[in-house]
Amino acid sequence: MQRNPERFGNAERLADAIIARVGRKVVLALPLGLGKPNHIANALTARAIADPSISLSILTALTLERPRASSDLERRFLEPVAKRLFAGYPDLLYATALRQGTLPPNIEVHEFFLLAGRWLGSPRQQQNYISANYTHVGRYILERGVNVLAQLVAPPERAGGGYSLSSNPDITPDFLAARRSGHSEIVFAGQVNEALPFMGGQAEVPADEFDFLLEGDDFRFPLFAPPREPVTQTDYAIGLHIAGLVPDGGTLQVGIGSIGDAVGQGLVLRQRDNAAWRAALERLGSPPRETARFDEGLYGASEMLVECFLDLMEAGIVKREVDGAAIHAGFFLGSRSLYARLREMTPEARRRIAMVPVSFVNDLYGDEAAKRAARKGARFINTAMMATLFGAVVSDGLEDGRVVSGVGGQYNFVSQAFALPDARSVIALRATREKDGKTLSNIVFSYGHQTIPRHLRDIVVTEYGIADLRGKTDAEVVAAMLGVTDSRFQEALLARAKKAGKIAADYEIPPAQRNNRPERIAAGLAAARAHGLLPLFPFGSDFTEVEQRLVPALGRLSRASKRELALLALKGGPAPAEAAPCLERMGLGAPSSFSERLYRRLLLAALAAPN
Repeated sequence: MQRNPERFGNAERLADAIIARVGRKVVLALPLGLGKPNHIANALTARAIADPSISLSILTALTLERPRASSDLERRFLEPVAKRLFAGYPDLLYATALRQGTLPPNIEVHEFFLLAGRWLGSPRQQQNYISANYTHVGRYILERGVNVLAQLVAPPERAGGGYSLSSNPDITPDFLAARRSGHSEIVFAGQVNEALPFMGGQAEVPADEFDFLLEGDDFRFPLFAPPREPVTQTDYAIGLHIAGLVPDGGTLQVGIGSIGDAVGQGLVLRQRDNAAWRAALERLGSPPRETARFDEGLYGASEMLVECFLDLMEAGIVKREVDGAAIHAGFFLGSRSLYARLREMTPEARRRIAMVPVSFVNDLYGDEAAKRAARKGARFINTAMMATLFGAVVSDGLEDGRVVSGVGGQYNFVSQAFALPDARSVIALRATREKDGKTLSNIVFSYGHQTIPRHLRDIVVTEYGIADLRGKTDAEVVAAMLGVTDSRFQEALLARAKKAGKIAADYEIPPAQRNNRPERIAAGLAAARAHGLLPLFPFGSDFTEVEQRLVPALGRLSRASKRELALLALKGGPAPAEAAPCLERMGLGAPSSFSERLYRRLLLAALAAPN
């Protein structure tokens, strides 16, 4: 059916047109993350707030919110960063109302993936969460009677050309296909934003697919752009290990975050300074399995186009093409640099990055033979919060049922790893975490919630090494997991395994694995750090140089116990000259109150402590 989209320069009038078309029961689908048309969503939300007879059900994922400080010291750091990076970004009205407890009962928000940890204290959102594999989300939304789809789109590159779904062709093409086949009568509304990079191929949509378009200068807001995270010593150890698991000519999927950047930097070092990379792994006690440089190169098949994929393309690592593309991905979200680099690419270079539905990248169904041939030597790399001694993985929730984030596509890629003959699932896991000043093990005997069950256990990598679990007995798995556990927790876990009869009563942890401590990792990485091979931000940062110095110091303070804070306060003495810019940036150059003097001492001590 040919459509001539009705064009609006006023979001409220567009919202009224939507309600006039579908009625007072609006079931609104919004894309995950970046692709939300904030002005359309806010106008519909405002209409429903003002008129209780309107029922508004919002189906979405990863609602983006500006970072919030949890202390006065954090506020001093975050406020200038937020003003610089998020100025002009329109907050989503439904999220603000949920936070304030003012969202009326005629509006419900259902998400299948939550901004990590941000909704743990919201019973309403915990109850409205929909647990789903990413590949099942479209089906569930259709089954819930969706009648409006709204999305942020990039304007045409040429006269008469189509609009681009840009960051989010993840599910929208499937909805439009359902409408064309008569299985849905969904109304499609687009909000045009020139800040979005124009991505072609399956992300390009003809104008006649839209029912409504919102256009105009008032609706061109800056894209949500979280800064890249600092890469810690722990992250680097994990990333270097994983870089030795990826075969030349293989396929790569990697998730967002600092571990993803650590993997990227590990691959870059393997390519550009192979000897230094191998030496670092030798010092960590884990010789790599794959050592060759990337002559054939890697092909990216990733749910998310994480920013380090562009760095890997520039390094000549991701270059193996499938149907003219070096990367197929379902959505993107990243720093200002990511969006600028995509916008500034030549059309030829941008065509090597194919944005496609997640049904393509997350599954083998549909043209399966071609996908199998393309995804040779695949390494699907994802992170976890915890793992059990038997190889089960905890990535999305707590054992009391509360959801931290969501399953997303993690299960999809684990499943693919077992379906493809030479693929592996690699779970990246920090061996420990800090909570209330205490160090806790992320490898536990058992846990009351699992994202990936133990019968799908494959490879788990911590900073202490690689546990290869596929096809192993429970006793072999327990021994392998103990080998990558922090040594402060090994004996207690081993005792529990012996008590349960899951490992031989006379088993002993090998001597080489009994020194799994942060000090060993620091020593193993010292040479590479001294040569500048492992910077805090390997691929650049939106933080200033002074802020980059502050990030690890503030992180140290946020993890410290009350006793550690007291000791740091005692250590914080006169300010060396090099600390002056940091103190000024935090408003502590001339403290005028007791709390400011305390903050100053804490910050000075944290800045002086070794990284």
